Amino acid sequence: MIDVNELSIAFGDVQALSDVNLTVERGELVGLVGPNGAGKSTLLGTINGLLEPTAGRVTVDGDDVTELSARALARQVATVPQETSLSFAFPVRDVVAMGRTPYRSRFERVSRTDREHADRAMERTDVARFADRSIDAVSGGERQRVVVARALCQDPDALLLDEPTASLDIDHQVRILSLVREFVAEGRAALCAIHDLSLAARFCDRLALVADGQLLAAGTPESVLAEEHVEHAFGTDATVTSHPVTGTPDVTVTESQSDRDARVHVLGGGHTAARAIAALATAGFSISAGVLPDGDRALDAARAHDIDTVTAAPFAPVDGSIRRETAESVRAADCTVLAGTDETNRALAEHARRLVVVREVAGEAIAGERTTDIETARVTDIGEVVAGVEARLDGEPRRLETPADD
Repeated sequence: MIDVNELSIAFGDVQALSDVNLTVERGELVGLVGPNGAGKSTLLGTINGLLEPTAGRVTVDGDDVTELSARALARQVATVPQETSLSFAFPVRDVVAMGRTPYRSRFERVSRTDREHADRAMERTDVARFADRSIDAVSGGERQRVVVARALCQDPDALLLDEPTASLDIDHQVRILSLVREFVAEGRAALCAIHDLSLAARFCDRLALVADGQLLAAGTPESVLAEEHVEHAFGTDATVTSHPVTGTPDVTVTESQSDRDARVHVLGGGHTAARAIAALATAGFSISAGVLPDGDRALDAARAHDIDTVTAAPFAPVDGSIRRETAESVRAADCTVLAGTDETNRALAEHARRLVVVREVAGEAIAGERTTDIETARVTDIGEVVAGVEARLDGEPRRLETPADD
């Protein structure tokens, strides 16, 4: 459907894209990933006819985009831009109906067919309930769904999306990408620039990794999001694990730093603890972890980073000697990260000199018996665990938050 062949784009002496080859077939969602400034938006702008290639060509359903009129191309390709600004506070219904512009002459009024397309697009994106509301009166996530509805109203064969989930919460991110998956299930094609690598792996059939204006890798999410590819593209250390629910690649990227003169103990197991271990080890901290049962994902992460661990048999009670050994490791650590919700880990956290609690664990701790250490812990998202430990080591206290405070 979309065929990019030996494409190069230059702006004066600056080479934005060099010899890029990429295809997007019908029934396929391809994710475009890479660091800021890599050339993702330039590639999308060339496909939708806004930029002219310096070399190479782009075809959509066999037609060279440079030979199509803007109206003809818009009937084949619709774009969801990263940012949308409107000069006037149009009602949502009118914004969606703008998608029919390629099918009308300049002074032709909206037809019954146009209204039917707009109504279907609004129902599909769940924005029909505020169709008469001003576009300025809807939330960021709702506004993005309106923009997607406008693109669907255009009835294209291909959809281009430039960071459609940027600045949205996870619920709206999932809703937007689920809509795109429904679109391609109809035998259409979509190319979507996505900044969240794990989210891209979850929703996309294939990924294309762009770095420094070149296509570094293209293929399945598993092949593209290899640690060496991510580290090369982003210039950082990366740990790639398998998401415990979806089974898709889950990427943790951490800025490379020299070894730090601090020891951190990670309490808890499973996916959350594995991510904490990987991020802290990559950041240069000396790590210990446990209690970890054999076969636990966190134990695999610990062994991959040559980390000291306290282990136990799976599904077996943690005996006194193992508790004492773990408590000693916690007391010896400059900071402890609580990444497990069970009673044993919460009890061991009482021995911590400084404590950081992962936010999803904090909610469980509130429901159980509080301890002084947990109440005065710093609470952080798992993606910010390194920053949380650094803040705690700097002596910044923070009381445990209740869910209502989030």
